[in-house]
Amino acid sequence: MYRTRIKICGITREEDALAAVAAGADALGVIFAPSPRRVTVEQAAALLASVPPPVARIGVFVDAELDEMLEAVTLCGLTAVQLSGSEPPDVLDALPVPAIKAVHVGTDFGSHTVEPYRGHAAALLLDTLVTGKAGGTSQTFDWQAVGAFPGWAPLFVAGGLNPDNVAGCIGALHPYAVDVCSGVEAAPGIKDPDKIERFCAAVRRADQEA
Repeated sequence: MYRTRIKICGITREEDALAAVAAGADALGVIFAPSPRRVTVEQAAALLASVPPPVARIGVFVDAELDEMLEAVTLCGLTAVQLSGSEPPDVLDALPVPAIKAVHVGTDFGSHTVEPYRGHAAALLLDTLVTGKAGGTSQTFDWQAVGAFPGWAPLFVAGGLNPDNVAGCIGALHPYAVDVCSGVEAAPGIKDPDKIERFCAAVRRADQEA
C-alpha cells in the first residue's frame, strides 16, 4: 500500500508540534515569512527541539535573504526548506538542505511553470494562486485541471486541504505528500488536535482505498 506523507504547516507552539507527531505527521512546517503564523528563528528552534529526528522539520520562506535561511537551517536543525516566492533556481542550489519549490496554480499553469527547477528542487509543492498571497489562502485549486505532472520530483499538494477533502485530493493527484495548515486549526496559528487526528486518519483511509 502506498503511503502519502503528511506535512502539518504553520506550527507556532510546541504542544501543536507534539500533537502532530502523535497523530502521525511526517513533517512539520514553520513559517518565517509574513503570516499570522510567522515565528522567529528562536521560537522555531524552541518548539522544534522535542520533535523526534524521523519527522522532517521544514522552514518556509518567501524571497528571503540567503543568510537568513542559512541561520534558520543551523539554529533550528531544519531538514529541508520550502521556498514560496519567486526564488530563482540558483538560490536552491546554495542551500545546504533539500529545497521544496512552491508553485502557484492558476489558469496558465502547466509543466513549463516548473521546468526551470528541474535538477534544482528536491520536490515541488502546488498551492493555490491568489493575487498578492504567497500561501495560506485556505482555497483549493482545481486538482483535475493539473493534468499530467512531471515525474522528475516528488509532488506536495497544499491549498485549502482539510479532513473532509483531502481524500479527493489524493484520489485526483496521487501526491507524494499533502500539506495542511488552516484546515487543522482552531484559530490562525493555533492547531486543533482533533482536526489533526482526523486529517491524518483521512489520509490513511484514502491510501487504503487507492
